[in-house]
Amino acid sequence: MDMDLKDLMELVQTTARGVGAEISSPWFYLQFGLILVATGIAYAAEAAVRNRVDMTSLAMGWPLPLRHFVRVMVSSASAAVFTLVVIISRIVMYHATWPSRSYLLMVAAKLGLAWLAIRLLTSVLRNEFIVKLVSITAWFVAALSILGQLDATVELLDSYAIVLGGLRLTPLLVLKAGALLIIALWFTNVASNFAESKINSASDLTPSIQVLLVKIIRIGLLAVAIVIALGTVGIDLSALAVFSGAVGVGIGIGLQKIVANFISGIILLADKSVKPGDLVTIGDNTGRISAMKTRYISVAAGDGREFLVPNEDLVTQKVVNWTYTDKNTLVKITFGTNYDADPKLVCKLAIDTAAAHPRAQKAKPPNCILTEFAEAGMKFSLTLWLADPDGMDNVRSDVMLALWDAFKREGIRVPYPVREIRVRGGALPVETTVEVPN
Repeated sequence: MDMDLKDLMELVQTTARGVGAEISSPWFYLQFGLILVATGIAYAAEAAVRNRVDMTSLAMGWPLPLRHFVRVMVSSASAAVFTLVVIISRIVMYHATWPSRSYLLMVAAKLGLAWLAIRLLTSVLRNEFIVKLVSITAWFVAALSILGQLDATVELLDSYAIVLGGLRLTPLLVLKAGALLIIALWFTNVASNFAESKINSASDLTPSIQVLLVKIIRIGLLAVAIVIALGTVGIDLSALAVFSGAVGVGIGIGLQKIVANFISGIILLADKSVKPGDLVTIGDNTGRISAMKTRYISVAAGDGREFLVPNEDLVTQKVVNWTYTDKNTLVKITFGTNYDADPKLVCKLAIDTAAAHPRAQKAKPPNCILTEFAEAGMKFSLTLWLADPDGMDNVRSDVMLALWDAFKREGIRVPYPVREIRVRGGALPVETTVEVPN
């Protein structure tokens, strides 16, 4: 520990002496001036290229993925131009004079490379945590390279290892695999989004087939990305076979519901029992399916609420699909009248009222039948067909309000219940019958 501390103090002192000598040299100010010039050229070039590319892309009508790629490149133009100018300046000074007189340019070049890497990656990544992780890693690597400790750090990370079967697992291997996996997953996301846009634009595919194809492509690309990332860093996948038993137990116990929902989602997409856009009733909730995910479906209700229903529930429970084979929907309205009304006139008024509604189908005219002679009056059932199930409650309310107005015009009254009340007590028993007038 004493030797390590002594070496560290010597490194700090040597670095301080080198920095002091560098600052006192006129070559330092020349390099500093070149760095300022490179900065000005970089930002001027980015502004010019950004305006030019934007106008060109709009004029030529480039597709969206290509425009996005070009904008990513343009957003990194300042870092690229700065790094290029600094590297060229450093090469010229390195060969024209002593190598030590271009040290500041070497530092600026390494920082420029880190800046360029950060700009490229952060312009395509959307996860804030990954963006911060990439930025910190890039600056840390640049700092180690400037201090000349990058190779030593790499050797240190590779010196600690855990042997699992035929796999030698080191911190360096984990970092490499993580970095490659992030890059591979980004390319996977871009490719799957592009495939999804093409599949969704195919009018000859049903919504269920579109969602199923997108899920298969995403899963396949994800598996390929993981295999490529692990294989690139030298991890033999057969060496991981020792974990297969533990993973199987974990899936069977801890991930049982997740796997069940995933398989249920595939079943729903394959048998086409529900699809995006269907109007469904699940339990007491009715709404239209807005999205089908790997674990759940999203059902948007008419009041703005959105229910997230696990896929397994749709396979194991009763689901009413209002638009499974036919979107035509039958609306049923029950009502009653007193016995003074003519039942034939009541049915005619009800049919005419329902037929007058703008959403009532002409090909399937409304129908009204007398269903019961009840204690308080006659009961009727009115049915009408709609082209789709949207807004059934609103249609039912409109027809009932119009029917009320029609009854008022014809003097037809809705029955009131008849109640018989008997009061017993006191010296004289009293029996009273109260009939509410019709």
